Amino acid sequence: MATVAANLVAAAENRTPRRQAMPDLESQWCQIENSESGRERPLRAGESWFLVEQHWYKQWEVYVQGGDQDSSTFPGCINNAKLFEDPVNWHLKKGLVEGEDYVLLPAAAWHYLVSWYGLKHGQPPIERKVVELPSIQKIEVYPVELLLFQHSDLGTSHTAQFSHTDSLDLVLLRARELFLVNSQEETRLWIRHSDGSFERLCNTHVTVFDARLNTGQVIVMETRNKDGTWPSAKHCVIKNVSKEDEDFQGQPGICGLTNLGNTCFMNSALQCLSNVPQLTEYFLNNRYLEELNFCNPLGMKGEIAEAYADLVKQAWSGHHCSIVPQVFKTKVGHFASQFLGYQQHDSQELLSFLLDGLHEDLNRVKKKEYVELCDAAGRPDQEVAQEAWQNHKRRNNSVIVDTFHGLFKSTLVCPDCGNVSVTFDPFCYLSVPLPVSPKRVMEVFYVSMDPRRKPEQHRLVVPKKGKISDLCVALSKHTGVQPDRMMVADVFSHRFYKIYQLEDSLNSILDRDDIFIYEVSARAGTGEGVREDVVLPIYLRERCPAREFNNSYYGLMLFGHPLLLSVPRDRLTWDALYHILLYRLSRYVARPSSDDEDYGDEKGDTENKGNISKPGQTAGSSLQDSGPEQAGPSSGVMGRNRAPADNSPGPSNWPQRSRRKQLFTLQTVNSNGTSDRMTFGEDGHGVSFISQPYIAIDWEPEMKKRYYDEVEAEGYVKHECVSYVLKKAPVRLQECIELFTTVETLEKENPWYCPNCKQHQLATKKLDLWMLPEILIIHLKRFSYTKFSREKLDIHVEFPIRDLDLSEFVIKPQSESDPKLYKYDLIAVSNHYGGLRDGHYTTFACNKDSGQWHYFDDNSVSPVTEDEIESKAAYVLFYQRQDVARRMRSQPSTSGPPAPPACGSPPSSESMDVN
Repeated sequence: MATVAANLVAAAENRTPRRQAMPDLESQWCQIENSESGRERPLRAGESWFLVEQHWYKQWEVYVQGGDQDSSTFPGCINNAKLFEDPVNWHLKKGLVEGEDYVLLPAAAWHYLVSWYGLKHGQPPIERKVVELPSIQKIEVYPVELLLFQHSDLGTSHTAQFSHTDSLDLVLLRARELFLVNSQEETRLWIRHSDGSFERLCNTHVTVFDARLNTGQVIVMETRNKDGTWPSAKHCVIKNVSKEDEDFQGQPGICGLTNLGNTCFMNSALQCLSNVPQLTEYFLNNRYLEELNFCNPLGMKGEIAEAYADLVKQAWSGHHCSIVPQVFKTKVGHFASQFLGYQQHDSQELLSFLLDGLHEDLNRVKKKEYVELCDAAGRPDQEVAQEAWQNHKRRNNSVIVDTFHGLFKSTLVCPDCGNVSVTFDPFCYLSVPLPVSPKRVMEVFYVSMDPRRKPEQHRLVVPKKGKISDLCVALSKHTGVQPDRMMVADVFSHRFYKIYQLEDSLNSILDRDDIFIYEVSARAGTGEGVREDVVLPIYLRERCPAREFNNSYYGLMLFGHPLLLSVPRDRLTWDALYHILLYRLSRYVARPSSDDEDYGDEKGDTENKGNISKPGQTAGSSLQDSGPEQAGPSSGVMGRNRAPADNSPGPSNWPQRSRRKQLFTLQTVNSNGTSDRMTFGEDGHGVSFISQPYIAIDWEPEMKKRYYDEVEAEGYVKHECVSYVLKKAPVRLQECIELFTTVETLEKENPWYCPNCKQHQLATKKLDLWMLPEILIIHLKRFSYTKFSREKLDIHVEFPIRDLDLSEFVIKPQSESDPKLYKYDLIAVSNHYGGLRDGHYTTFACNKDSGQWHYFDDNSVSPVTEDEIESKAAYVLFYQRQDVARRMRSQPSTSGPPAPPACGSPPSSESMDVN
């Protein structure tokens, strides 16, 4: 501290005015008290005023007002000794009061007095600034004294004085000077509270007053480690790091990201963005520090930008083979609740959020002005486009805008009045549609009426916007069965989830649904002699012991595949239904042998011959006659034989037995197969159906085990059409962009308000590219969502690694632009493997320093060749404009040696032979 005080004294002596001839006493009084430079002048922010000890000043006043220059009241040289605590550190005493202990003089008046009377040798002048605080303007007699510490040495402190109006940048600069920090090293400040907690001083552009710093507070300066981490972030570093890992030195940028749990989507987006050369150099060179916008209400208080900067610095330090992005994940979840937790998300959605967040955190526009959007109104496109871009830059000006933003032209035409609206809008990426085939491949199981045939699996090609009837027509070509003899059902959990009508749309059927198509008899007719058939849904149930009830109903558990069975309405009896079912299930249900038959007592045979032995049910009773209280037979089957009601081949003469052992019983149930229901009613003319009947076949466990063959029941065969592979012809990326610029009609949910018609219209819309950015992000819209279905389009899109020429899509007059502004080279690809509900994201990226392509799969990184990059998993493409690539190569790299010719250029044999 003595050294600091000595420096202050030496500096003061250098600034002390030379002694001048003393003017007359009246002139002195006027210059010190009454002139524009005297004590009466108003305060002005930033000006310097000086403290003079009250006793000396009063002595000077007596001397001057006495009128005698030779008077004994001569004050002598200025002596402020009474204002200091000690003559070593020259600290001002606490609690000094203006008018009692000191007077304040403006700089001019002070310099006059010093030049006339001099300043006591060794004393520093007490200079203070005029500060303008929110509600007052005053001379800051007591500046803020802060205790400065270094994070690596909390035992040594330095005291420094700062004005309330000094910025934290000055505090940081003073700390760097005191602790001899290299100019290339990055530092940041923390404030230590009295309870021992620390708080980041993020915004160094604010003043000491705004940061609420007071005298005596502890400020700690932290210096970033060489590996890109901060010493205070120990909790984010993997523990038990081996000595070998600590000494790791690899290629900057070749660094994996740990999967925190379904965060591969985030890792993929980060790896793509990290390999954008100009953006990475922007962060590595610390240019972001000067542009952090902490006051933007649309931003994230600079936290997203700082978290991303930390990731980039670690990944490009060359000291990590992989890092844990936990802090970044937490920050993203804090500002975007949809990314909270560990659910799988879309890498493009995260990329969109991240680009927008970085833009707002780094927006150079601190106060956004209101800008009215103007229509072209017949003006030339060049004029309107320039105006739109300038308006955009008036509110949005950041490294993200400089790097990723382009401009397209939007043309809307009213279908009624023909009014044309032309606007130019900025874009950050292009979401291009994929050419979608109008056809769809559906897998179904066909169940024939012939019980000897196993169900067949078919792969059918149908119109995407077709109907159920189209599905039946497609299957008819394979089976020869007429479409009107088919019924389509969705089977789920051993029951019919839905039985479709021929006019239902195919959109309601998802690819994961189990679709069964049943052959039934001809549809009911109205002509004479044409019988009307009833189609009965049949369920299979097994009676379970009480201890195994679980969630089953009355101890009955559904199993196997349900069946649709057609039965003539006029022959619908329980015994006929039993025989029909026994016949239809004959492939996997064995008929009892003669040894298994139970003839019962002879009397019973005689009395009940041909009847179902069920109390309350008469001989020959029909299924329609059964009331709700008698849902089905409980024992035996009538001995009278009926031929099968469907037209499938069957026995011509069934064995006549008065009574057989019953394999199963029948029960009417609801559509879920879980309870009895009222299915039939009776009027004066006969029996009528109240609603669609559902029949359950109930098996006793022992009977099922003995007569039911589960393996055979589950068996099916594959039709030869299943082996056919519908080849999807690859499409070129240019086709997708062309589809993006095609005229389309707005949907009903998104109409356009026509200012001419004064109403909303389904106008036609066309987008055209006008100005392309330095980095062009192309999002391939692989995920399709409709009201009824969701699907992923596994179309192979062919995209060039280099020399992507977009000049044919840019409508800006070519004469006004450099042709090189339309050619791009690929630098990164975000891939998605799998389907909608489960998938995995990875990245291909070209290292900006080495020019070598690498494959990033979470924390695993491996070199690849250009031939491996293109695949049907490509989801988001990153292209760099060639003129920008040449400019970047001419500049020295922050992270490594000079880059090779280009990422798109073929790498040398040495770089290809990595690992």
